[in-house]
Amino acid sequence: MASLASMAIPDNSAVAHRRSEARIAWMLVLPAMILLFLFVLLPVAAVVVLGFTDFELGYGKFRFVGFENYAHLITDRTFRKSLWNTMLYTAIVAPVSILLGLGIALLIESETAARSFFRTAYFLPVASLIVAMATVWQYMFHPTIGPLNALLSLVGLAGPNWLGSSGTVLYSLSIIGVWQSAGFNMVLFLAGLTAIPRELYAAAEVDGARSAFDRFLLVTWPMLGPTTLFVITISITNAVKVFETVKTLTEGGPNKASEVLLFTIYQEGFVYLRIGYASAMTVVFLLILVVLMFLQYRLLDRRVHYT
Repeated sequence: MASLASMAIPDNSAVAHRRSEARIAWMLVLPAMILLFLFVLLPVAAVVVLGFTDFELGYGKFRFVGFENYAHLITDRTFRKSLWNTMLYTAIVAPVSILLGLGIALLIESETAARSFFRTAYFLPVASLIVAMATVWQYMFHPTIGPLNALLSLVGLAGPNWLGSSGTVLYSLSIIGVWQSAGFNMVLFLAGLTAIPRELYAAAEVDGARSAFDRFLLVTWPMLGPTTLFVITISITNAVKVFETVKTLTEGGPNKASEVLLFTIYQEGFVYLRIGYASAMTVVFLLILVVLMFLQYRLLDRRVHYT
C-alpha cells in the first residue's frame, strides 16, 4: 500500500503541474483573445447585423429589413461599377507586381556588390506614405507639365490625360499599385530564395542543367512554391483593398471610372451616412476576400507543398 501511495504522489504532482501550466498559458493568451474579440470578431458581427437594417447615422431609430440591402446591391449601378473596377485593378496589379517582384528578387540575388543598396531602393515605395507620394504621381501624370507626357512628346506622341480621362484613369492607378507592391513582393521572394539550399543548384548542374534558365525551372521555381502562394495571397488581398490612391487622386472619378469597392463603402457609410447599406457592401466585400483565399489555397496549396 505504501508503495502504491508513493507511486500516486508523482502522478498527482504531474497533474497539478500540467494544470498550473495550462492556467499560465490561458493567462498569457487571454489579453490577445480579448483584443481579438473586441477589435475583430465583435466589429465583424456588428457589421453583419447592421447589414440587415436600414440604420442611418444620426437617426436614433432603425428597423430590420432582411435581405433588402443585398437585393438593392444587385441593381445598384455604382456597386456593380465599383466591383468591376476592383476586379480589373486586381487583375492588372496582382500578376504584374508578382512577376516584377520575382524578377527584381532574382536580379538582386545574383548581384553581390550592391545588393543592400538595390534591396533598399526597391523597398522604399513600401515604406513611403502613399498619400504623400500621391502628390508626386499627380505631377508625373499631369497632362501638360507632367514628365510622362513630356517624354511622349519627344517621340511625337500626344500624351493622354492620365487621371482625368475615363479610359486611362484606372490603368494609371494600376501603375501606382504595381510600383507600390513590387518592392514588398521582392522582399518576400528574396526570403524564399535565401532559404533554397545551394546544394540543389550544384546537383542540378551535375544532372545537366547548365544554363541559369534551366536551374530556375528545375530548382528555383519549384522550391519557391510556398513563397509564391503566400505572395499571390498577399498581392490579391492588397489589390482588392485599394483605397488611398483613389481617395487622394481621383475621388472615384471621372464618371466613376476609378471607383472601387472600398471607396464606395466609404462613400455610403461616411458621406451619405447609410450605415446599414454600407455594412451590406462590407459583408459582400469580406465574402469576396474569403472566397478568393479559399480558391487560392484549394487550387494551389497541394501544388506547392511536397510533403
